[in-house]
Amino acid sequence: MAPTPTAPANAETPCRVLGLRERKKQRTRDALVDAAHSLFLSQGYARTTIDEIAAAVDVSQRTFFRYFANKDEAALAVLADAEDYFIECLRRRPAAENPLQAMRAAITESWRGLGSEHTGGVRAALELLQLIESTPTLLAAHLRRTTEQEGVVAQVLADREGLDAATDLRPRLLAAVFGAVLRVSHLAWGSGPFPDQDAGPEGMIAIIERHFDQLGPALVGDWR
Repeated sequence: MAPTPTAPANAETPCRVLGLRERKKQRTRDALVDAAHSLFLSQGYARTTIDEIAAAVDVSQRTFFRYFANKDEAALAVLADAEDYFIECLRRRPAAENPLQAMRAAITESWRGLGSEHTGGVRAALELLQLIESTPTLLAAHLRRTTEQEGVVAQVLADREGLDAATDLRPRLLAAVFGAVLRVSHLAWGSGPFPDQDAGPEGMIAIIERHFDQLGPALVGDWR
């Protein structure tokens, strides 16, 4: 599994330099996520135990629990980190952009960040999404996380526009629609075929853009 996506080198927010202890902890966390991903794909989520994940990295079960509360967290770690990075990108978008423009630009930046240093990052993330869709336990955990993230996105949009997210329906509604379009786009990648399906992050971005371009016609256009 690719390590946690990081902002590209030219990102506006400077990267904090990690100390030796923090780097060691990050390497252990990345190794656990990598091992979990490989085991889940090779033998299935239900059949994989925490002991097996820990043993694959040559650490104890106790060490595993220092990083993750359960198997679900380990499985969803990369997507959770990518979603957090998307929020960072959204907060940095220029104030002149309208909410939808800001979100589209932020998701493009975050997918490029996922593939900027690790060529397998996009493919690994999409493999994980397909695993989630076929595993009820993971899907339930992922949907809970997605609902929480929608609330965060709605609040970011409300703050950008000077709105009260508790009384104005638009931020939460747009966040929910945005999340739905992304999920449909990710599922489309798995079912294909798309000519740019194997083109790394730019291929995934192209699929997302095509789906967003259809959002307006789907909502207000005459389908006939």
